Amino acid sequence: MIDPRRPAVPGDVRRGAVGPLPRTTGRQVVVLAGTGDDARVDWGRVGVHQVADSRDFTDGDVPPEALRDAEATVFSALGIAVVTADPGQVSRLQSAEAAGRPVLSVSPELVHHVLGDESRSYTAGYRDGVADLAGRLLSEDAAPGAARPAAPTRFEDTAQATWGVQAVRADVSARSGRGIRVAVLDTGFDAAHPDFTGRSVTARSFVPGEDAHDGHGHGTHCIGTACGPRSPSTGPRYGVAHEAEIYAGKVLGTDGSGTDAGILAGINWAVTSGCPVISMSLGADVVQVHPPYSAAGRRALQQGSLIIAAAGNNADRRAGDVGFVGAPANSVEIMAVGALDQALEMAYFSARSLPARGGQVDIAAPGWQVYSAWPMPTRYNTISGTSMATPHVAGLAALWAEATGRRGLELWATLLQESERILQPSVDAGSGLAIAPQ
Repeated sequence: MIDPRRPAVPGDVRRGAVGPLPRTTGRQVVVLAGTGDDARVDWGRVGVHQVADSRDFTDGDVPPEALRDAEATVFSALGIAVVTADPGQVSRLQSAEAAGRPVLSVSPELVHHVLGDESRSYTAGYRDGVADLAGRLLSEDAAPGAARPAAPTRFEDTAQATWGVQAVRADVSARSGRGIRVAVLDTGFDAAHPDFTGRSVTARSFVPGEDAHDGHGHGTHCIGTACGPRSPSTGPRYGVAHEAEIYAGKVLGTDGSGTDAGILAGINWAVTSGCPVISMSLGADVVQVHPPYSAAGRRALQQGSLIIAAAGNNADRRAGDVGFVGAPANSVEIMAVGALDQALEMAYFSARSLPARGGQVDIAAPGWQVYSAWPMPTRYNTISGTSMATPHVAGLAALWAEATGRRGLELWATLLQESERILQPSVDAGSGLAIAPQ
C-alpha cells in the first residue's frame, strides 16, 4: 500500500496485461447516489469519524489540509467522497445504506500527472518534429530511394498570432469570453506574469503543503492558451478567450502529479463557483473508465459545467502505436480532446478512441509546438501535447458560452456541431477541429 501523503512521481506506473496499472494511494473514492443533502452518509456506521464536507467551506473550497487529514472528505456538489478506509470498512460501505441512500461504487484513489512531453523545450520538440517528418517520408512499401511527401503546413506562428489561435479562428472572432468563468485545474498559475496584470484571477491550491503558485509551468501554459491576453506586451497573441474570468485550481503539485482527492476538490470548487468551463490537461494511462469521473462529469453537466480533458499522449503513431484514451477523459460524460499539428494531421502522440463505450476522442485542436505563457522569468515556452489542445477547446467553449448562453450538454453539442470537418478519422479527431464563433 502506498502512503497517500508521500509525493507522487510522474509516470510511476506498473505495466499490466492490458495497459499500465495505475499508481494508487491506498484510499478509496466513493460515489454516492445523490448530491447535496442526498450525499449524506452515516460515516460512523463504518468507523469513519473525522469528516470534512465541502459545504462547510466557502464556495466548496476544501483546503488541502482537510484533504490530507480528514478520514473522509465529501464533495457535496459531486456526491463523491474520498475515504481512508481498510478493506473491511470498504466492504461495509459497499453494502451499507445510510438514511436509505446507497453507495453506488467504491474505487481505489488514483495518482494522475501532466500528460506527455509538455515539460520539454522547443529544441526537443524540434528534434521530434524532424523524426516525425522522417517517419512520414519513409514508407515500408515504397521503392528504394522513393519518398512519400509530408503534408504541407497550413498554419504557422506569425507576429500577430500563434498558429493555434489562427487555426481555431479565435483571432477573427467577435467574442472574447467576457463574463465567462473558466476553471483550469492543473499545476497552478504564476500570478506575477505581466501578461495577466489587471485580469480577474481566482486561484486556489488543493495540494497539501503547496500554495497556488505554479512551480512547474504546465498550468500557466494551459491558462495562457485558454485565457491569455489579446495583445501581449511582447510576442504574438496566444490566448483564445482573452476576457474570460480565470479560475486557477492547483490540483497537481510542483512535481506534476496529484491524486483524485485534489482533482475532485478542484472540480467541486469550480462547479460550486459557477464555472461553465472546466479544463483538465491531466490523466492516468489506464484503459478502464474510473467511476468517480463519470459521476463527476455527469453531475457537473447537470449543474451547467462542462469538463474538457486531454485524451492522452500514450500513442506513437510513427511506430504504428495509436494508444488509447486514458482517465479521466475516457469517461462518456467528459469531453476528450485530441491534438493536431500545423498541417491539421494528428500529432504522433495523440491517443485514439477505444472500441467500447467511453474512451472516444470527441474533438481535436492544436497541440503541437504550442507557444504560450510560462512562469517568470522564462515568460514564454513552446511545448506539445494533448494537454495543449485541451485549453484551446476550453477557451473556445468560453467563446461559445458567451455567444449562445448555452451551458452543460447544450454547450458540448454546440462545440461538436460547429467544429470543422478535417481529413482525419473520427476515431482520432472526433467531430473535427474546434473553431470559434464568428
